[in-house]
Amino acid sequence: MNKKLVSWILSLVIAVTLVAPVLAQEESSTPFVFGSSNFSQKFSPFYADTAFDQDIVDITNVKLMRTDRVGGTIFNGIEGETVPYNGKDYTYYGIADLSIEYDEAADKTVYTAKLRDDIVFSDGEPMTADDVIFNYYVYLDPAYAGSTTLRTYDIVGLKDYLTQTTSDVYAKYETIANDIKAAGVDHEWSESDSWTQEQQDAYWQLEKENWLAEVQKIVDYVFTNYPGYAEDTLGLTAEEIGADEGLKVAFGMAMWGFGEAADGVLTTASGKTFELASAKPTLEDYYEETYAAYEGDADAFFSVEAADSAAKSITDSAKDTFISAEAANEPELAGGIPNIAGIKKLDDYTVEVTTNGYEAPAIYQLFEIPVAPLHYYGDGNYDYENNQFGHPYSDLSAVQSKTTQPLGAGAYTFVKYENRIVYLEANPNYYLGEPKTQYLQFKETNDAEFVAGIATGTIDSANVNGSKANFNDIASYNDNGEITGNVITTYKVDNRGYGYIGMNADTILVGDAPASDESKALRKALGIVLAVYRDVAYDSYYGEAAAVIQYPISNTSWAAPQPTDPGYKDAFSTDVDGNPIYTDQMSSEERYAAALEAAKGYFIAAGYTFDEASGKLIAAPDGAKLSYEVLIGGEGTGNHPSFQVLTDAANALATIGFELKINDLSDTSIMWDTLDSGKQELWCAAWQSTIDPDMYQVYHSSGIVGRGGSDSNHYHIDDAELDQLIVDARQSDDQAYRKELYKAALDVIVDWAVEVPAYQRQNSVIFST
Repeated sequence: MNKKLVSWILSLVIAVTLVAPVLAQEESSTPFVFGSSNFSQKFSPFYADTAFDQDIVDITNVKLMRTDRVGGTIFNGIEGETVPYNGKDYTYYGIADLSIEYDEAADKTVYTAKLRDDIVFSDGEPMTADDVIFNYYVYLDPAYAGSTTLRTYDIVGLKDYLTQTTSDVYAKYETIANDIKAAGVDHEWSESDSWTQEQQDAYWQLEKENWLAEVQKIVDYVFTNYPGYAEDTLGLTAEEIGADEGLKVAFGMAMWGFGEAADGVLTTASGKTFELASAKPTLEDYYEETYAAYEGDADAFFSVEAADSAAKSITDSAKDTFISAEAANEPELAGGIPNIAGIKKLDDYTVEVTTNGYEAPAIYQLFEIPVAPLHYYGDGNYDYENNQFGHPYSDLSAVQSKTTQPLGAGAYTFVKYENRIVYLEANPNYYLGEPKTQYLQFKETNDAEFVAGIATGTIDSANVNGSKANFNDIASYNDNGEITGNVITTYKVDNRGYGYIGMNADTILVGDAPASDESKALRKALGIVLAVYRDVAYDSYYGEAAAVIQYPISNTSWAAPQPTDPGYKDAFSTDVDGNPIYTDQMSSEERYAAALEAAKGYFIAAGYTFDEASGKLIAAPDGAKLSYEVLIGGEGTGNHPSFQVLTDAANALATIGFELKINDLSDTSIMWDTLDSGKQELWCAAWQSTIDPDMYQVYHSSGIVGRGGSDSNHYHIDDAELDQLIVDARQSDDQAYRKELYKAALDVIVDWAVEVPAYQRQNSVIFST
């Protein structure tokens, strides 16, 4: 699906900004004001990860590729390409001509982009092939941790570049590292070992260094995020703690559960004591506490205690460094791997990328990227011929330093973010012509105030949720009582995405096996009760502007299963024996009762103890609970389409002794942080899909937080069969065959019961008439 995680209001701002210049017939000093939800100020094309930040990226940048109204690629962007749609011809222009050539004999695909020679960035600097090369080397750098998944494609030479070894050499030293790790830290080296004493010592030293570094991250994280707890924890002010590294360590230990302070003395979990006035703990002391608590198991420590679980683990970091260091001693690798062999600059305006094999979604990853300027985001050291690509290998600090101040070749130029407003000005160098609307503002506005804001003139346009309440509100301002009238004009379009309720397989499980039948049964019990309340809730919230969906994929996608397809069935509609839960003749109340009975069967199958006398669950199996929390961004007021689903399901589950705790967040950033930590249980959100329904980013096991992939697999689904189906679907250009594979993949996801498909809705863009 290659979906991007966003809040439940999905943005259509580009539609607005493309319309806005048409509405204004002459330049005006009056800004066009667009109402937006809160920004994270990640306005970088490399690091934007919310829809609202992405809006700013899209309007200040241009992409290599243009697509037509049905997602088809425009290959002849320079001269323009005319494509019919609904009986009318449309001509599309882009910044490049594109081509794809697959060599079946060699099993390689060559992608070529030839830029127009007159494109300039908003500051007047020309765009060339070097800018494109620079962008690729940022996305493909081992230090890159944004949402783009370009690194998952098999670009010729990419693996060698990332590991700084050849495949053979890498495998050689990976085996040695794994063997050393398996032997254990207390292993006494002997001549019969397949590694040297020096290699053994080097590996364990690296693991200790990385463990120490992880402990330092905890100390820094605690001090940065919890200064308000300083006095309660250590009896000192945040300023006093910040002035002393030893006190910062003590604060980190106490806040993370590895010590407790009282009367100026820190007592650690192991019983050691430190007089904070004279003998403060060191980072080494903290490390020893964590080492003892986890009996030297770095993986166990990292999985539970990591301040940033999305980062590379201690073991993986140690292995990577060990392999790179050992490989550097190989004569043929003395200079490392200086470049990615499959990325080539053919001339000043042409770039070629070669991949092994063929993967259908690759064109979108390779070409649908904003071309960010090398001279602005780079570090000044670019020399293609000498393998310098605008930043040091594995160091993107120069790129990251510009995250809040974007610059590109898009229709508008970023001026500033101030007082919760993004200020933009028309780009006179825009390749399609300077927009007539000279000034554009994106103003952070409470979602509930969008409609009133347009009616009163504080904003000119916004994306609003297509709910009954919002449509009634819009109609109340128009004299004709309709959603388009003399005050407000409304446009509706099917959204390329869907709402869902997610479950984390690593936190909702029985024992320690997320893939077991018992763990799946637990999640299916919850899914059944949640699913049965969808129809009423979404009809009440959206009316005709949304429909309940049965599979975790947008109905706008060609890959979405249809009711007439073989094997199609409603979500969570069978009991533990595989029989249908519902009949067509059932009333709503009968359906609710049947769902609860079926859920009870799954709870029992999961190992829960059910007391027939009381009619309640009275005990949970090992690793499971009788209470789980669900996060929802309803502004603290229940303003979310899934809120009624949760409340109805919680009330039903309570009757059988199970608690579903609803945490309605006024600040949705808390939910995203929890998702990134991998500690959430259930949550409500929405996906926005890209053009191709590639599932790699969201469902492939490499995308689980902390595994070095996309970090978008918040479900923590780890299934070899699913991984293979996703990869196989990528490697075919036969749409019918791909649809079969995606249906099989969806069936695996459904069996894991990590996602309750919720609703497919329409987007609504409203304007001041």
